[in-house]
Amino acid sequence: MGFAQSQDFNSGVELNSQRFPVFPTCENLEASALENCFYTEVQEFVFENFVVPENLVQNNFKGNVKVLFEVDANGVFKVIYVNAVDESLIAETRRVFAKFPKITPATYNGKAEYSKYNITIAIPLKSAATLAAENLAKADILRNTTPQLTELDNIVYKKYNNPEFESHLNIPFSHSYYAQFDAAVNQLGSNNHTASKPYTYAEVAKYYNFKQENEKLKRNASDWWTRKLWNENMVEIRGEDYWFTLNPVLDLQLGKASGNTSINTFVNTRAINFRGGLGNKLYFSTTLFESQGRFADYYNRYAESILPSGGNPAIIPGIGIAKRFKTDAYDFPLAEANITFTPNTFMDMQLGYGRNFIGDGYRSLLESDGASPYPYFKLNTKFWKIKYTNTYMWLKDVRPDVTVDKTYATKFMANHYLSWNVSNRLNLGFFESVVWTNSNDRGFDASFVNPIVFYRSVEFGSSSKSGNALLGLTFKYKWDNQINFYGQFILDEFSLNDVKEGDNSWKNKYGYQLGAKYYNAFNVPNLLLQLEYNRVRPYVYSHSEPITNYGHNNQSLGHQWGANFGEFIAIARYHQGRWFADFKLTSAVRGFDFAATGANSNYGTNIYRDYDLDRFANSGVKVGQGNKTKFFMTDIQGGYLINPSTNLKLFASYIYRDFNPKENTATVFKESTNWFSIGLRSDIFNWYFDY
Repeated sequence: MGFAQSQDFNSGVELNSQRFPVFPTCENLEASALENCFYTEVQEFVFENFVVPENLVQNNFKGNVKVLFEVDANGVFKVIYVNAVDESLIAETRRVFAKFPKITPATYNGKAEYSKYNITIAIPLKSAATLAAENLAKADILRNTTPQLTELDNIVYKKYNNPEFESHLNIPFSHSYYAQFDAAVNQLGSNNHTASKPYTYAEVAKYYNFKQENEKLKRNASDWWTRKLWNENMVEIRGEDYWFTLNPVLDLQLGKASGNTSINTFVNTRAINFRGGLGNKLYFSTTLFESQGRFADYYNRYAESILPSGGNPAIIPGIGIAKRFKTDAYDFPLAEANITFTPNTFMDMQLGYGRNFIGDGYRSLLESDGASPYPYFKLNTKFWKIKYTNTYMWLKDVRPDVTVDKTYATKFMANHYLSWNVSNRLNLGFFESVVWTNSNDRGFDASFVNPIVFYRSVEFGSSSKSGNALLGLTFKYKWDNQINFYGQFILDEFSLNDVKEGDNSWKNKYGYQLGAKYYNAFNVPNLLLQLEYNRVRPYVYSHSEPITNYGHNNQSLGHQWGANFGEFIAIARYHQGRWFADFKLTSAVRGFDFAATGANSNYGTNIYRDYDLDRFANSGVKVGQGNKTKFFMTDIQGGYLINPSTNLKLFASYIYRDFNPKENTATVFKESTNWFSIGLRSDIFNWYFDY
């Protein structure tokens, strides 16, 4: 028998802290002697029990069977993977390993743990003693010959210890997930910056111990399948200064929505996520989604109202362009990716395809994640009490008016956001953004590449009023460790003279947000209560050239509703162990257009309408003008966290929506909807159904 020991694949712990599994004959041994005894016993057991199939013996077969196996925390041998040229060898290997007796498992600091090993069975078979003698003879010969390269066999694998929790990788942005550590990062005296999202694990890890919290949630699971279901990534590898994980991502929902039109709803998303780190400076993550779905009728109508040029039936909000699936559903593929490079402690650079968010609230008036993903480059710089974020984005206008030769129009956006911790309690943020197009082959204008230039001044000197600039201000005040106040102000255009006139000029295009959060409310651990009010005047985010509005893929990059509304939101979030519950109530007044064209028909809601064309009025412009609509929605969701490593949740949700306009039109009409859903979802981005 030839039975060659290969590199230990993953011993389950660091080698200098590990005690190998113990056969009865090895009980009084330690360190390398115990390791050698373990392998010798494995070799001898295989030699005594392995039966080479007769057909292979007759053909004088020579070859190797590579086996990846584990000894679990109960000391039971289990085959994970077998690589052999003949199925009969694979079957025989599994039979032999199933006969191994239960032994004392590997331990780490005295605690039993599973451990993995990688061995090679050489055929013809040789006993452990014969193999040891041959290896010794080979070693003597090799001393007098050219050394043989052993780089592949010497690759070191380590126990996977969730290195992503200390990395500069982005934490997938989900309001429900972020609520779990929101209180921790908003303590008095912390010098962090919570408005610019998504966060990186390294930013949050200073205040919230991800590893410790995950350990609390772990369920007892000894075999491979139960560990992967309840506790671990599907594939997780860690070596010398690198790591990566591979996980399936699911979003499977079934529901029923009753309104003016009753409909069976579903979401069927299958995805794969691959992420990792190379050294302590380079990190990456990519997710590829394949999805089909049908939603409540109001949501389907909205998705179809923002359809792109070219025949596709809809744009799924926050996702992207959809194809028709069957007769009344949608197929909406999606890809997201991010590469982060951290050259030093002050800076990180991100090249991504995804979404960003600025603010401490549920909504953002400055930059939200409600629109489709887009390519971007982000530069974060942190020093002293400052975090300075520059984001450069490549956006699309998909309306027929600007589509040429079946190609959508490209536009560009650059914004910067400076967050300043004025004191232990007060944070101020200053935001500026400019949007421009490729008119006259302008391309990505190098004038905006400088990260510290004032965009409004540069835009004035770079074009003939072809760009669109916005200014913003944010604040957060920590009353104490339980109560925070926050807010935003966005200024799209402003006329001081018109403000003095007091006649509500259309030029006074601004919006604001006021909110409060109450952590561990009423001294109930993990209960978060939140109140928020948003108000955006008509014509905000729009422009005289619609292509330079504050939008992408027919969706607003600010508040998802565009403009001309006042909105009150109340939110409660609670989690205990793996159980969670979320409640959201929205009450609003919204103003809609009565018609898409015609004199005085533009009431300032649709940001894709030219604000100089068909404007309702120059003065007397108020929130809710036009087809004034009362909007009310409750959204209740609860469930169970199946796997904390992938944020996979089993959930049930109920949505009630009441939409009550002053006057029914072809696109805006009275409707009440009840929508119940159950599902299994990896909670890695926000679904917004409040339209």
